[in-house]
Amino acid sequence: MIRSIISFFSLIILLNNPASAQKDPKAQAILDAMSQKYKALKSYQAAFTYASSGASAKGDITVSGNKFRLKLDGQDVFTDGKTMYSYSKEAKEINVQDYESGSAGELNPAQIYNVYQKGYTYRYVSEQKQGGRTLDVIELKPTTAKNTISAVRLSVNKADKLIQNWTITDKSGKRTTYTITKFTPNVPAPDALFTFDKSKYPGVEVVDLR
Repeated sequence: MIRSIISFFSLIILLNNPASAQKDPKAQAILDAMSQKYKALKSYQAAFTYASSGASAKGDITVSGNKFRLKLDGQDVFTDGKTMYSYSKEAKEINVQDYESGSAGELNPAQIYNVYQKGYTYRYVSEQKQGGRTLDVIELKPTTAKNTISAVRLSVNKADKLIQNWTITDKSGKRTTYTITKFTPNVPAPDALFTFDKSKYPGVEVVDLR
């Protein structure tokens, strides 16, 4: 499940070719404002829920620059921007591998706000009310048939320009929805949060995949 959740946060780098198809100016203005909002933050923490095909989970992520720490159901994935660590409490194992944020297929939740800038077209769908919030809904579609994703719908809070939820539909028709339940900007994010300290994982097998 954690692999599926991380897959959304890596959307920005699934494609490397800029989109050439038409883009909706209204949607772009909203997306640009959203992107600038995230870029202005020194760090942030987001709690979220995940739902897909009857499965559900809760998690949280802390991001600072190109560093992140994702926690979900006994699993912990974090990077200092150079090395990525994936810890499974059940398996009592932590995998270590090189992390290149700009490589296709890598994991980059630190760049969620840039998802629309390469490899996607987008259009404004509608304004919706949800939980007392007014949301702008935008649909993104990939510009290449190689992408396994059919469409992504982002809902951006009209008031603060933050992403509230998103739904990914793959080519098989499967839908996966993520909803931010709490967002905290500029949280304390010391380097130690994103680095591996073996003393904190007694009895855990370290598997170096580099």
